[in-house]
Amino acid sequence: MFSGIDEVDWASMEHAYGPADDVPALLRGLASADPAERETALDGMYGAVHHQGDVYACTLACIPFLFELAVHPGVQDRGGVVELLTSIGGFDLDEDDEAEFDEDEIEGAANYAMAAAAVTAGAEVFFELIADEDPGVRLAAPLALATLHRHPVRVLALLRERLPVEPDEEVRLALVEAAGRVALRHRPLAGRVADWLNRLAAQAHPPGLRLAALAQLARCSPEVLPGDVVPVVSGLLRELRRAPGGPPEHGPGQEREPDADGEAEPEAEQAQGAEVSCSEHVAVDTLVGQVRSLSAQESAGRAAPWAADLLRTLHVGLDDRVGDRTALLIDQLRSPDCGQRVDAVRMSGGLIRAWRGPYEELVALVGDQLADPEPRLAEAASHVLEELFGLAAPAADALAARLAADPGGWVKAWASGPPGLGSTVKALARLGDARVVPALAAALELPEVPHDAGFAVGHLGEAARPLAGALRRRLAAVDLDEGAYDRANPLLAGLTGLRAGEAAPEVLRVLRGAPEYRGEWLRTAALRALGSFGPAARCAEPELRGLIRRPGTPAATEAAEALWAVSGDTEAVLPVLLEGLGSDQVHHRRAAATALGALGPRAAAVAPRLRGLLAHDELWLRVDAAIALWEVTGREPESTEVLLAAWEQSRHARVRVAQCLARMGPVGAGSAAARALRVELASVRRHNAMDGGYGSHDTYEDERLLALCREALRGTAKGTAT
Repeated sequence: MFSGIDEVDWASMEHAYGPADDVPALLRGLASADPAERETALDGMYGAVHHQGDVYACTLACIPFLFELAVHPGVQDRGGVVELLTSIGGFDLDEDDEAEFDEDEIEGAANYAMAAAAVTAGAEVFFELIADEDPGVRLAAPLALATLHRHPVRVLALLRERLPVEPDEEVRLALVEAAGRVALRHRPLAGRVADWLNRLAAQAHPPGLRLAALAQLARCSPEVLPGDVVPVVSGLLRELRRAPGGPPEHGPGQEREPDADGEAEPEAEQAQGAEVSCSEHVAVDTLVGQVRSLSAQESAGRAAPWAADLLRTLHVGLDDRVGDRTALLIDQLRSPDCGQRVDAVRMSGGLIRAWRGPYEELVALVGDQLADPEPRLAEAASHVLEELFGLAAPAADALAARLAADPGGWVKAWASGPPGLGSTVKALARLGDARVVPALAAALELPEVPHDAGFAVGHLGEAARPLAGALRRRLAAVDLDEGAYDRANPLLAGLTGLRAGEAAPEVLRVLRGAPEYRGEWLRTAALRALGSFGPAARCAEPELRGLIRRPGTPAATEAAEALWAVSGDTEAVLPVLLEGLGSDQVHHRRAAATALGALGPRAAAVAPRLRGLLAHDELWLRVDAAIALWEVTGREPESTEVLLAAWEQSRHARVRVAQCLARMGPVGAGSAAARALRVELASVRRHNAMDGGYGSHDTYEDERLLALCREALRGTAKGTAT
């Protein structure tokens, strides 16, 4: 083994962290008898040689030696080597991908292609490994074959042949998963795979295998799923819970689950395999070790830890069948199995973030998990509810109960950075629920105010009025040094949300004394607060008039906007905003356009300048100019055309556009605007849903868009403020 490894000029190559002369040691480490050394070597391979999926020249040079390791019976943990080979060679480079590479990426694309060719050329060895004595190798080999082998018909035949004789349950599931991968990669075989999966799901196989077959069927041929997929899957989960070694059939305070005849299972049978705490932690030093440790924690106490992955696969396959997915999650959330409920809470968050639907019952059941003694379950539920804003209403009482029971969770401290509010506090505040006010009051008394406290206050509105005094007092005590922004910004945000005009003197002190470091940010926050106070901030008028005498600066535009809100002096602010409209910085021009729109008909004289921006290259400037133009002229057609074009060009512009259409409303029944709004309301997919990522306010923004679309069609929002 490793013949010729020292003849490779490793030092002339590089990996993610520099010269690749350490690669031979990593390869030899994969063959070590010491488990820690093997783990460190595998960590190095993923961390440097195959960093984030990249393929370097040294990665290509490793491939022959990795194959040697994979087939050598004396090497332990060869399954990890097979997985590494699958990752290195499994990159698909189709014509669309090729078009995305620029000249600087050509070499990288060539490396991917060469890696795929090299690993595919050696993929025949995986046929032998599918019957290896090592279960870990047998677990990795099916996916390697499905991903890399050139003859999918042979692969599929082997998977079917191997399934009846494979003794290990997880490996059997891997064989089924590999069949699904074959169907996805080779669509002409999808029908053949679907027929086999349907037979597996319908026959008297163990519940895990049947669940795996349904999950892969949903993944590759969802159109042939049985119509009763939800009750079938629920029944399979029940069988898994009752299998020897499964968790107790009822959690704390829950009734025992009846069997098919309506009788509760005997206590003696339920006692088998009591759950292990989900919170156990194992200290590790490598990234690979951390992943394994987290996996072990997730699997602790579960008779079928792989069921979560199968259910996630099933949910992805069900896609827009929101009713089925919701019903399945509701069933999971009622499970006596803590692990299944943890999975269901997390998947509920993913479903609600991506798809629109009636979620009241589902959200209420997520809220019920807040009272569970398992800390990981309650924490997962609070994080999901935090992101739902108004949709969390069915869980409001559960959140309030959790808040009262866990004052230690009101504020979270971090190893670095300022403290933040706990998820339960944020979720309740985002509902506008006054029961959270004592928690926020306590947070405002801490030596360091949580960085997000002010935004929570803003969601509460008048319900948080009792906090105004504490916000003023803390703001008055802020030292105006280099750390002033971090300390003052949460307080300014809270006062802005409350429109607490009595705090104008404290805000004015910050505006005048803003330090150089982050001073521009701090002045922006202070000016926004003063503007929100309106005429109650008259004491700041001289300072604001002084700031607008610095034309062409961001502060001048922001000060002009605040001055108009405080004094209504159009004559003073209009020249400043006009100058801002001509700035060479797009964001300055956008700010000026928005401020001019707030002046309404008083700024009608600037209409030609705004009209000239309707064809600007920057989409967001076109949107802001179109909205401002309507606000100052009241003429809809020329603005609506630009807004609807932006609606089609960028989904992220839709909330802003819908907000303006709602203020214009009602839109004509047969108009292009009405058609766009109705199409949006008919869509099941959230407008801002992303594959592989999400933002904390995505659900809130989408629900806001839906409300604005309805308002625009009804015409109930005409004349309301933006």
